[in-house]
Amino acid sequence: MTTIASELREGVRSAYSLAAETPGARHPFPVGAAFAREVGYSGDLPDVALDAFAGVSNVAVFADLRSDARVLDLGCGAGLDSIVAGRRARMVLGLDFSAAMLRRARQAACGGNVAFVQGDAERLPLADGSIDTALVNGIFNLNPARDAIFGELARVVKPGGAVYGAELILREPLSAEQRGSTANWFS
Repeated sequence: MTTIASELREGVRSAYSLAAETPGARHPFPVGAAFAREVGYSGDLPDVALDAFAGVSNVAVFADLRSDARVLDLGCGAGLDSIVAGRRARMVLGLDFSAAMLRRARQAACGGNVAFVQGDAERLPLADGSIDTALVNGIFNLNPARDAIFGELARVVKPGGAVYGAELILREPLSAEQRGSTANWFS
């Protein structure tokens, strides 16, 4: 991994860990229950997950999940999508690289058919074809190893399985200078 890619990765980890530790503080991206409700999460959901929500959409709400599905919530953050999916699927594994976010997710889930593990999206600790459905809520733009992430999703999702993703997109390409800088990563 290049120096810039490593700096970006650590910057993202730091920013999301801070969102987990102090969700009410000012962040360079939307965080919290009001934002989660704004993008379509409703009903009885744990405050500990809502308060640190930092996704971009309501992926678990619109995903077509079978009751016998094994689901991967990649970049699970505070666990909101994992919890929503866990109400409809057999088993959900939430994976995130921020220990602070995972502490919230574990507290929010309180056991059941949802489990959380710390790991990297570009090196999934899962067997080939072991997942029916993957949920990805806003991590592609935050990780310079996108090709590896897509490769890992293709590896772990069963043939005929599904990947539901949400991401922010640019209106126009970034310049080479902007792509190579860590200064405006969240702006």
